[in-house]
Amino acid sequence: MNSTTETRMSLTLAVGALCMVFALSMSAQVQTTTTASADSATVVTTVARGEIVYISGNNVVVKMEDGSLRHFDNVPDTAKVTVDGKELGVHDLQVGMKVQKTITTTTIPKTITTVKSVNGTVWNVNPPLSVILTMENGKNQQFEIPKDQKFNVNGQMVDAWGLKKGMKISATKVVEVPETMVRQRAQMTGKMAPPPPAPPADAPILIAVLVPSAAKPAPAAEPAPTKLPKTGGPLPLIGFLGAFSLASSLGLRALRTKRGN
Repeated sequence: MNSTTETRMSLTLAVGALCMVFALSMSAQVQTTTTASADSATVVTTVARGEIVYISGNNVVVKMEDGSLRHFDNVPDTAKVTVDGKELGVHDLQVGMKVQKTITTTTIPKTITTVKSVNGTVWNVNPPLSVILTMENGKNQQFEIPKDQKFNVNGQMVDAWGLKKGMKISATKVVEVPETMVRQRAQMTGKMAPPPPAPPADAPILIAVLVPSAAKPAPAAEPAPTKLPKTGGPLPLIGFLGAFSLASSLGLRALRTKRGN
C-alpha cells in the first residue's frame, strides 16, 4: 500500500516537473516585452457648495446653491469636514453651517505596448491563417498569423504567402492597447454658522437703572375737628343745665319756707 502510494506520488511529481520544463522551454522561445507610456494628464476640478438645513443622527440634508435639497443618508462616522483647520465628524456638524465639496479628477491616458518576438524554422504554413515553426529546442509550435504580419527572412520582409518550409524566420508582433487611468480626490471643507446680527446703531437700547427708594415721610398731625363728635352732642349739656335749674329751684323754695316760719 505504501509502495503504491509512493509510486503515484513519484509519477505525479514527474509529470508536474515535465509540464513545468515544457512551459519554461516554450516561454523561452517567445520573448514578450510589455511597456506602458503615459501621455499628459488632464485635471478637472468641480466645486459644490451648500448649507446644512437638517441633521438627524447620521442623516444630513444640504440646500445647494441652486436651491435643490440633497439628502445624505447614513453618513459614515469616518467622513470628516475641515472647519477652521479642525476635522469635524458628522456628529459635530450644525444647522446653518456652510459646506463645500471639492472634487479633483485626474485623467491619465496610457498606451500599453506588448512586443512578442519568435525565432524558428518553418515546418508547415497555412497562409494567411497559421504557421508551424520548429523551435530551437526541436519542438513544433503553431502560431496564428495576425493580419498584415511580416516575417524577416535573411534580412528580407515577406508576408505569410512568401513563407516556405525550411525557412529560418524571425517575427515580431506589436500590440498597442490604449488605457485610461482616472483618479479622484474629494475634500470637504466648511464654515461655522455666522452669529446672530447685532442690533442697528440707531435702535433704542433699554437700560434698567435701580433707584433707591426714599424714606416715607412721617404722617402729618390731623387738624382738630371743627365740630363736636357725635358722642359730644348738646344733649348732655341740656340735661346738665336742666338738672342745675331744678336743683336751684328746689333750693330757693326750701329757703323761702324756712324764712316764713
